[in-house]
Amino acid sequence: MTTMLDDLPALHAAVQAYRTAASAAGLSWPAVGSASDGQPPQPVHLLFDVEHVAEQVTWLHSQGWHARRLLPNGGKLLPWPVGGDALDMLSLSVGVPFPWRHQLPLFHFDVILYTFVLAGEHEGEIWRYEIAPDAWDAVRAATSLAALFSTWTKGIKCGVITYHDANGWLSVSNGTRSGLDLLGEQAPHLDPLAFPVSVALHPLLRTRQAECGVDMNSVDRGFACMEELLDEIDAARVSLGG
Repeated sequence: MTTMLDDLPALHAAVQAYRTAASAAGLSWPAVGSASDGQPPQPVHLLFDVEHVAEQVTWLHSQGWHARRLLPNGGKLLPWPVGGDALDMLSLSVGVPFPWRHQLPLFHFDVILYTFVLAGEHEGEIWRYEIAPDAWDAVRAATSLAALFSTWTKGIKCGVITYHDANGWLSVSNGTRSGLDLLGEQAPHLDPLAFPVSVALHPLLRTRQAECGVDMNSVDRGFACMEELLDEIDAARVSLGG
């Protein structure tokens, strides 16, 4: 079975390249490895119904990034979840081509959530969900963590991700343009879905959903499918004791 898990040296190199580019752009970084050994607490396996968590994720959690806005548009690495509330974060997983529960909320960007798929043939992929009315916008953001960080690094180098003194963040903006418009004009060679910008109701979204295996019938059913998913989440929470 083919997975999208990076070799650890490739992931280390991709993250280091991003860190170097982000630091050169003006972002301040914490010391490497100042958090912990990155190992997930036992509830993580129960919550997401998996037997293991990839070492790519545990390594990322060992880097001391928590609560620091080190990612584009002020995004941050989420802490390990320990309660059923984490499952509620997956309520937008309408039509995904893997069991909805087999993904870990990983990065948070205002109204956009990125997850890491934990098991099966999609293990290692990064998926994104945008809190937008009636969008049903589950879609793959990147084939792997290394691919995601490499795309962000290219975005910094070509000027579509820049540092803003006002908030101390990197933003998908050049000061006058932002979002999909900027990416289309200045970086058409980069995958726009890798960037935490709104794609809700954009024609590109449905095309890319179909390409990465989203069940478009579920997307068409929209709210009805989301209600079914919410029922499954409630049942899972009950089975876990809330």
